[in-house]
Formats: sequence, C-alpha cells, structure tokens
Amino acid sequence: MNDDQLLRYSRQIMLPQIDIEGQQQLLGAHVLIVGAGGLGSPASIYLAAAGVGQITIYDDDIVDLSNLQRQIAHYTDDIGTDKVISTQKTLKKLNPDTQVHIFKQRLNGASLDETVQKTDIVLDCSDNFSTRFAINSACVKHQTPLVSGAAIRFEGQVSVFTPGLYDSPCYNCLYSDTGEEMQNCATNGVIAPITGIIGCIQALEAIKLITGAGETLTGRLLLLDGLTMEWNSMKLKKNPNCPTCGKLNPS
Repeated sequence: MNDDQLLRYSRQIMLPQIDIEGQQQLLGAHVLIVGAGGLGSPASIYLAAAGVGQITIYDDDIVDLSNLQRQIAHYTDDIGTDKVISTQKTLKKLNPDTQVHIFKQRLNGASLDETVQKTDIVLDCSDNFSTRFAINSACVKHQTPLVSGAAIRFEGQVSVFTPGLYDSPCYNCLYSDTGEEMQNCATNGVIAPITGIIGCIQALEAIKLITGAGETLTGRLLLLDGLTMEWNSMKLKKNPNCPTCGKLNPS
C-alpha cells in the first residue's frame, strides 16, 4: 500500500480484526454484485469505500425517476442512463483505485458460470427468484460464498451461504424452486432505509468473508421488521435432499 491508501483506509486498519493484512486482502479481492438497485447501490458503495480491489456489476436496467427514492448510487441527472454506468461513475468518484467492471445484461447461462468461477464472493442483490436460484446453483458448483439479501415494504432479510463449508445450507435449502415469482418492490412498495440497511449488511458480511473477521451469517437467516425495529435470527440447516447441494460433501 502507498501512503494515500494507508491514510484512506486508516480507520479500518486500526481495527485488530482487519489490520494491514486484512486491508491487503480487501485490495486483492474480487466481488461480484448482481443488481445495481436498492441493495446493490449501498453494498457497492461501501465495498468500494472499504477498498475492495475489483467489483463486477451486472444489471440490465436503466435509471428511472422512481428508483431514486432508494437506489443511492444514482442521481437525478442519471435518469435514462444504464444503471451499471451510473454506478460505475459513482464508485470511481468515491474510490478511483477500485476497478469497476460493468455489464448491462442479465447474468445467466455460460456468463454466470464463468463469472462466478473467477470471483471471490457473490452478492445477490437481484429482485427475482429465477436469478437467485441460478446464482445459487453456480455458487454451489464453484463453492463460491454467496451473500443473499432481500427487502420489501418495511421488511428485510440477509444470509450467507458458503457451499461445502461446515455443512452449510444453500439458498435452495431455504427456498424451494416452485417456479413462482417472489413479490417485488414495484408491486408492493418498500421504505428506502430498509434497502440501505440490508445492502450495508451484505457489504459487511462480504468484508468479513474476505478478511476472516468475526463470524458470518453462514447457517443463519437475519430478519428485520422495520415497523417494530425488531431483529430475529433463525438457524438454517442443510437439506440432505436439496436438489442443488444435497450431494455436496462438507469440508
């Protein structure tokens, strides 16, 4: 690290759980973020601020006026711009040292498999079940840690799935792929800070996975009720009959 980097990251380098070694790990890490909306915006901003060396972002949408209430990587003059371009611009202003790779497309098929294979951690910030199950399958295949978040109305949830480690469950152990689409913000609404809270937790869990600090949400589902400001934590168990990870041997 050079002098500017030592000063930029000084407040987290001071933490014994991070230190110089942890900061070097962050600088050398490559994180994939699927979705540049309400969750992907705060997650990407905090990961770039923390000094993650490479961030790859996939999103096929453009910035709309209704996005600005919660998608904080975008600004009013970005309306009509591709979300990935708007996000890249914001992150580069914040930390020019972070390499931001962007793709205006849905991440699926061969691209999904190849991209997950070459990244260290995946953040699922998408808004549909089909994408979530596809991401989960690719992460299980390549044993890539997955940080999954969701937010709707005044409610949020987040968990970490580490395939093959400690007999960890996967996303498919938690939710069955019935072909039914999940509820979304466009039809049910969402209060802005909920997406920020969950996206920030996703960023924190990614930092912990990269540096080895603390304990992650592996094997737990964290639930937030914003109306009562109550948190609940549920333990998750691997489903031995899971069609995605049931035959995966733990390490």
